[in-house]
Amino acid sequence: MERLNSELYLQNCYIMQENERLRKKAQLLNQENQQLLSELKQRLAKKPNKGKQSNNSSVSDQFNPSNSMS
Repeated sequence: MERLNSELYLQNCYIMQENERLRKKAQLLNQENQQLLSELKQRLAKKPNKGKQSNNSSVSDQFNPSNSMS
């Protein structure tokens, strides 16, 4: 029983480390996504409107990772 407990403890430690690694990676990807979204919005704002209605809000909604990230 003690051996099983030790094995489960080690597995739990490994899972917590992996979770932390993935959380940090998700934060970096979220930051990168926010930067790219900002750049896209700037480019769309600079682009001349050739008679077509600009739909910046839908671009923002589609690429906003904060809607899906907690």
